[in-house]
Amino acid sequence: MINDPFITIHSVMWLFLAVFMIHDFEEIIFVEYWMKRNYPRINERIPAPARRLVKNMSEVTSAQFAVAVALEFIVFIPVTYLAVEQQNYLLFIGFNALLLVHVFTHLGQSILLRAYTPGVVTALLFTLPYSLYLFYRMINDGLVSLKEVLYYAPTGLILLPIVLLGHKLGKMALRE
Repeated sequence: MINDPFITIHSVMWLFLAVFMIHDFEEIIFVEYWMKRNYPRINERIPAPARRLVKNMSEVTSAQFAVAVALEFIVFIPVTYLAVEQQNYLLFIGFNALLLVHVFTHLGQSILLRAYTPGVVTALLFTLPYSLYLFYRMINDGLVSLKEVLYYAPTGLILLPIVLLGHKLGKMALRE
């Protein structure tokens, strides 16, 4: 195992929680205002199959969005603990792989709309470099191989029903 004198791999892994929250704070803060202001314009630009999803998102308040984020965060804590303390990397790698892919959804949205979209700034400034460094360190430090990262990555899809449940709970708990 190679030791980095500046930060341990365990510290890098725990930073997942901070990076996730920094990114999602941007989304929580801006999603409601941005959607109210931009929905009519973006509805014209998005592909027809995505319009229903965007319509649902246009009605989400920041508080409702925060419920989904809180549920994800609650799931991420034990998953990170298991990775750091028990060397169980399956879900940790999957969730981080999904977070990395999520960067490109933000970038794609901003390119498609030719505008700022909530989350794109922190996705590019925090999430992208963190994710690349995390996987580099995990592989370089001998915790996992590139093959294992690619093999474990699809487990991140387990997060999708959790996110949907979080949004449903947010809408149920915080109706306007």
